[in-house]
Amino acid sequence: MEKLAIGMLIGAVGGALVVANSQKMRTLVQKGQDEVLTKVNTMMDEKLKCMQQSEQN
Repeated sequence: MEKLAIGMLIGAVGGALVVANSQKMRTLVQKGQDEVLTKVNTMMDEKLKCMQQSEQN
């Protein structure tokens, strides 16, 4: 699951950089990348918490 999320992120970044010609588009792309990174980090944190809780029990 993590590999899929990372692959999608890299693909989105690469595709967006090819398409983004103007400063406005680059700004929108950066905002989208930040949102995706935030979601992936949240997902990973939740998974780590679940793993730690299962180790303690």
